[in-house]
Amino acid sequence: MTQLDQYGWLHYSHSCTSIEIPQDLTVGRIVSIKGFKYYTRTEQSEMECDLSGRLLYLTPTDHPKIGDWVTLMVYDTTGYIISVLPRYNALSRRNPGTTAERQLLAANVDAALVVQGLDRDFNIMRLERYLVQLAACDVPALVVLNKADLVDDTQPYIDAVQNLGRQVPVLCCSTHTGMGMRALQDELLLPGHTYVLIGSSGVGKSSLLNALLDEAQQATSTTSDANQKGRHTTTTRDLFRLPNGGLLIDTPGMREFGVTGSGETSSEDLFPVIHTLAAHCRFTDCRHLDEQGCAVLAALHDGTLPDAVYDSYLKLKKEMRRFEIDVSEKKRLNKQFGKIAREAKNHRKRFKY
Repeated sequence: MTQLDQYGWLHYSHSCTSIEIPQDLTVGRIVSIKGFKYYTRTEQSEMECDLSGRLLYLTPTDHPKIGDWVTLMVYDTTGYIISVLPRYNALSRRNPGTTAERQLLAANVDAALVVQGLDRDFNIMRLERYLVQLAACDVPALVVLNKADLVDDTQPYIDAVQNLGRQVPVLCCSTHTGMGMRALQDELLLPGHTYVLIGSSGVGKSSLLNALLDEAQQATSTTSDANQKGRHTTTTRDLFRLPNGGLLIDTPGMREFGVTGSGETSSEDLFPVIHTLAAHCRFTDCRHLDEQGCAVLAALHDGTLPDAVYDSYLKLKKEMRRFEIDVSEKKRLNKQFGKIAREAKNHRKRFKY
């Protein structure tokens, strides 16, 4: 197996068949980003790279991300990234502090491990938020309930996840006792496939990574004694190769995980329980708010649909709609500004001043 195949090239090339690599360029995968430096794994070695001039002027979403495959020009031990190869998916969230921008977290991901701790971090609505955004990004999800040794019975937590109706695998584990770790590595993480760890601070992502690597690769930290919230111990995004041949991207803890527009993803994938009930609504354009003959509201009233699931649906749909409106408004303003700029330029040409 070649070095590139060890980092997922074989799987990637099967997923993106229309790839053309110029003969004078080298292929590599982004395995770490630190500031403005990109660390790329090529067939020969890992090297530090800079962006070429053309890439510098692209939008941030078009810059290389962890997991991206790129072409580069090599000079001795340094490389210059020329282009980013097509992505078969990309994990994103709403950029914190903004209303209409996406922040790309990782690219070419086969599944995301959504980690929640069973100490004080378990929050079913936060988990729902992660799962909705992953569906919008076309990234399959695996739910990992960590710190399972801290609770007497894990079944209520498993039931809470399954009641969301999303048909996602759920695994309880503990890095302290080793519970579930063998199943995670041998049954869920496949060789040559790329996974990403996501979750809030303090859920034990770095401890999970260390256990899978069987070494203290990432620093770990306890939760704060003052507020019982997790501390940030991972500050960069890095791609690691596991002993079983799987590839795992570690990310910093995220206190915000804003959802974005659904794009081409159907509501069936984003909200499967609501979509199934909506098929029995009286009106095909039912909003599931106060319409007569609404099957969703009927299920809510008779207890078939949990209140928490319905409330989460309304909140996330509103948030996604707001994001889509803001993006549309931003495009309209940019188009309007462009028109004004063109008119001003033509005016200067006409009167030559």
